[in-house]
Amino acid sequence: MEIFKLETCLSPSMFHRYDCEGKIVVIIDVFRASSAICTAFHNGAAELIPVTQVEEAREYKRKGFLVAAERDGFVLDFADFGNSPFNFTPEKIEGKRIVYSTTNGTQIIQLTKKSFRTVIGSFLNISALTKWISGEKKDVILFCAGWKGNFSLEDTICAGAFASRLLESKLYNTICDSTLASVDLWKTAEKNLSKYIDKAAQRNRLREKGLDDCIEFCITHDFTNIIPVVEDGILKILKHS
Repeated sequence: MEIFKLETCLSPSMFHRYDCEGKIVVIIDVFRASSAICTAFHNGAAELIPVTQVEEAREYKRKGFLVAAERDGFVLDFADFGNSPFNFTPEKIEGKRIVYSTTNGTQIIQLTKKSFRTVIGSFLNISALTKWISGEKKDVILFCAGWKGNFSLEDTICAGAFASRLLESKLYNTICDSTLASVDLWKTAEKNLSKYIDKAAQRNRLREKGLDDCIEFCITHDFTNIIPVVEDGILKILKHS
């Protein structure tokens, strides 16, 4: 049986040290981009157009697009809404193409252009995504969005949850210390994930801004079986069996 390599990148500032060509890259931004993206597609969004620059998002708004855009958690003044998964309700977004710009999550998609597939991972779609990855028979990089280039607790814990499942499948092996560390962190946190993740810096940033109402939702397992994928720079629903 062929065994595939599993790696974990703990921060975008380290991603240049990884070779993603031909590999599956899983972008993880638990609070809140990857959770919001999964929710948007679950609730009927047609496509999400990720943009990195505020002015680019503003120009899309001038053209009549629905825009979800935030910086440091706050909704930009021209945007229709921000980055909470609770913003992406069916009545707002069903069938729509949405321009999407965030502080961290959308900034790193462009770094993964050489990948075999770039997909969005979260606790919300962990079982469906793990099953799909296992069927693709490719090396995998779990890519934590972090916070402005720094390590983040919640993304690493989620990466550890993915890594733990993939390693248990016996289809994957790792000699990557960051993967091993993320698994150890997950095994500590999973006993009481809500309590453990309460110490995360981003959880506290959101609390201070009154934006933490979605935290419990973001750490909910298997809300959806949808897998968002990047195709030609656009986020779409991956067609899979």
